[in-house]
Amino acid sequence: MAVYRQLSETESADLRRRILYEDNHLLIVAKRTGEIVQGDKTGDETLADKYKAFIASRDAKPGQVFLGIPHRLDRPVAGITVLAKTSKALERMSALLREGGVHKTYWALVCAEPQPHEALLENWLGRNEKQNKAYILSEPKGQAKLARLRYRLLQQTRNYFLVEVELLTGRHHQIRCQLAGIGCPIKGDLKYGAPRSNPDGGISLLARHISFVHPIRKEPVEITCPLPESWPDLS
Repeated sequence: MAVYRQLSETESADLRRRILYEDNHLLIVAKRTGEIVQGDKTGDETLADKYKAFIASRDAKPGQVFLGIPHRLDRPVAGITVLAKTSKALERMSALLREGGVHKTYWALVCAEPQPHEALLENWLGRNEKQNKAYILSEPKGQAKLARLRYRLLQQTRNYFLVEVELLTGRHHQIRCQLAGIGCPIKGDLKYGAPRSNPDGGISLLARHISFVHPIRKEPVEITCPLPESWPDLS
């Protein structure tokens, strides 16, 4: 019999509120800045572990709760995170993501006005493992990978610019690196040139929207994530 951490009523209510979609196969939730999806060297509790404990309690499951991770968001990023409730869903969702069957849109608050206001960015990205950082290269070399995204300026806030990003490839720190490469680092992203950190230690990058054909039910799924409370009013 599996034993999961006992959640408080406040924790359970919070996790319930953050569920954006759920059926027998998938659980799609809103990740907060600072949460980790998969375990890392810090040993911090993962988002998947929190939801395993939540499901075990909510559904009174005596056995092991399965939650597979077909993709992940970096720790400082917030937004839509897909978890698979069955091994079949995990395998098929992973294939959808790998083969480009999932359309993903991000919102970012950036520190400068992008010029032009809308463009396709294509860059060769290298990666420095020790620094955990991506770099734009002038030509392909070593383990460099081609990174592609489209962006467009949505609006200007008091101090920042809201940009929508359509991710066309899934490279390490791609959005952060490519936007910084056009002089538009993301708010709070000290690693890529932002002038100051955010109070919560994260960056103002949100996995805002996702759409795909359900890997089991073959029905269209379309999810939009609410804006974090720390973001400015964009109405």
